[in-house]
Amino acid sequence: MEITYDYYRIFYYVAKYKSFSKAANVLGSNQPNITKFMNNLESQLRCKLFVRSNRGTVLTPEGEKLYTHVAVAYEHLRKAELELTDDKSLQSGVVTIGSCESALHGILLPVLENFHARYPGIRLCISNISTSQALQLLRNGVSDFAVVTTPTNILPHFNETTLSTFHDLLIGSRQYRFLCKTPLHYVDILSYPMIGLGKGTMTYEFYTQLFLKNGLVWKLDTEVGTTNQLLPMIECNLGIGFLADFLARNAIETGRVFQIPLCMEMPEREILLVEDKTRRLSIAANRFKKMLIDYSNGLCR
Repeated sequence: MEITYDYYRIFYYVAKYKSFSKAANVLGSNQPNITKFMNNLESQLRCKLFVRSNRGTVLTPEGEKLYTHVAVAYEHLRKAELELTDDKSLQSGVVTIGSCESALHGILLPVLENFHARYPGIRLCISNISTSQALQLLRNGVSDFAVVTTPTNILPHFNETTLSTFHDLLIGSRQYRFLCKTPLHYVDILSYPMIGLGKGTMTYEFYTQLFLKNGLVWKLDTEVGTTNQLLPMIECNLGIGFLADFLARNAIETGRVFQIPLCMEMPEREILLVEDKTRRLSIAANRFKKMLIDYSNGLCR
């Protein structure tokens, strides 16, 4: 038995609104046509689907059973239609993102690659800056969203979504390999030349507060402006420093640097997607956001 899709579409709206006249208005038709089509559907299915009275239209038990299936199928079809419409709108456009170095390497790069492969007509504008600068771009309305690491000092109308978590590792070059023998306390760390992100960065603030909680003053012997400068400085024997585990892993595995053990576990940090709740994202930015969160969920499984 083949029944036209239009009959099921009309049935969906009559059942949803419990009214033949409302369904006619939504579908741009008239009540006699809607009634005729539903009579045809009942005839083809050989059962009564609606009971009409002065109080309105209600579904029969058979109608209820049919609606549970039709509603699911119709909503899936509508979603597919909307996605296809969105895809047509993704022929051109711009997605603007402010990101810190750690977030760029920690999660953003593979999503950028996948998005560009799927939507080559969309231009990607990535500002690779500090967390505080990325949040300032978002605050000024320059970027669609920010992808940054904690800590953050966000505004009330900003929304944070955790994408992944990581720990910082203390690392040193061959010159500091002797430190691998015995785990260090916070106070021991400060006995050696320290390399790190300088004042004005959220990472500097993070370590300032962490050491302050342990009654110590965080001080750096060498300050760098970006995270990608840390590893080369450490490899060149300028001192020891903290680096995100995913950034340090390859250098440790290849023996370029060594992980220095600690007596305490370093606090967990997060990579966050930060949005301005008062602004509406474009179709392109929304699609990138969905791909980013989907990729994040895959990492968390």
